[in-house]
Amino acid sequence: MRETLLAVDGNSLMHRAFHALPLMDTNGIYTNAVHGFLSMLLKAVQDLSPRYIAVAFDLPVPTFRHTAYADYKAGRRAMPEEMRPQFPLIKEILGDMKLGVLTAEGYEADDILGTLSRLCRENNLDCVLLTGDKDALQLVGDGTKVLFTRKGITESTLFDAAGVKEYFGVTPEQVTDWKGLMGDTSDNIPGVPGVGEKTAVKLLNEYGSLENVLAHGGDIKGKLGEKVRDNAELAQFSKELATIRPTAPIEFNLNAFDASHMAEGLPTLRKYQLNGIAGRIEK
Repeated sequence: MRETLLAVDGNSLMHRAFHALPLMDTNGIYTNAVHGFLSMLLKAVQDLSPRYIAVAFDLPVPTFRHTAYADYKAGRRAMPEEMRPQFPLIKEILGDMKLGVLTAEGYEADDILGTLSRLCRENNLDCVLLTGDKDALQLVGDGTKVLFTRKGITESTLFDAAGVKEYFGVTPEQVTDWKGLMGDTSDNIPGVPGVGEKTAVKLLNEYGSLENVLAHGGDIKGKLGEKVRDNAELAQFSKELATIRPTAPIEFNLNAFDASHMAEGLPTLRKYQLNGIAGRIEK
């Protein structure tokens, strides 16, 4: 039986936790996002028993996607002030738990997850990606699954390739084609104007890939065909923006990802009065 690495999208979990839970503070230090993050992490640990854990975070600097497209992620609301200081706090706690904390300048957490997925495959490990970002679904297959967060901090679904196709209507290999057609409002990726999720799925089920959709643009009738033909370059560009690059410059040190030392973070958890989380780790 192969060992498993749990690769966590730190930004995705922190945002989900912050908005799912009411504000909590310890002596003026907000901890609701940290509490929710750790709750989701411990549930995944309990369900999956990973040997290794690594958590990826974005850096507050532009990435190669911003360089290619100045409006990438434009229009997002500013991070709430109560959330901002919780990022160094979760990194402190994860560090004291002796779990891997990874960043890479110019790359997003998604790209780090993709890189970890590739490195696991090359090192004969299974990989589970814990995230609420649909972009990660393109990585499913060859020993990689996605544990997709859903409602609040308690519900999640483990997707293999068949599950992705059954639930979303596209294969993991078609996820970037899907994004190229419908875009992504959360990242301000344009896609083809007027093409939504269901229409994108329908086109891909008929033609197989974005490139094939564009090649048959003349066969698609009515306004839809006109939109596809008029926005072919935009669709291709959107697909490129949505494609994860598994080449982030990270150090793949399994000793630094060993999940067996989490209890070393108990004093830090108690310092911030995260006693419920501490109790779960002790058990």
